[in-house]
Amino acid sequence: MSLEVELSLCLPTDELSVPVVRHICSFSLGEVGVDESCVNDITLALSEACTNVLDHVDEGEAYEVFISIDEERCVIRVKDAGDGFDADAERPLSDGSAESGRGLEMIKALVDELKFESKPEQGMIVRLEKALEFDEDHPVRQRLHDVDA
Repeated sequence: MSLEVELSLCLPTDELSVPVVRHICSFSLGEVGVDESCVNDITLALSEACTNVLDHVDEGEAYEVFISIDEERCVIRVKDAGDGFDADAERPLSDGSAESGRGLEMIKALVDELKFESKPEQGMIVRLEKALEFDEDHPVRQRLHDVDA
């Protein structure tokens, strides 16, 4: 038996959307037995990515979040209709005192892979990927082991 969860959300560019998407992601990860510290890393990175959308997209536009969870990893794509940016361009590192710019550094520290894809007239896609750590005592994990045995 395999585990696959696919979620697709379309959200308004409103600050209230961030806790909603964070809660949905956290609940989904927890329900399949992902370890709490791993859930926290993923949801914090997701919150930062969504907050960046709010900072860079025109008010009133929607953004999309796609969450894919399987037995090994969680992949999240955050897509907006903004102009995007050159992800390969050199950026000065945050000096630690400035608020701006620390979000991307934080996301990089929390996930295994961070990619940006900017498409003219289609917007920006931020892709986060993290290997999952599971609580093997969780009932869903126990059930998966029982079925595989």
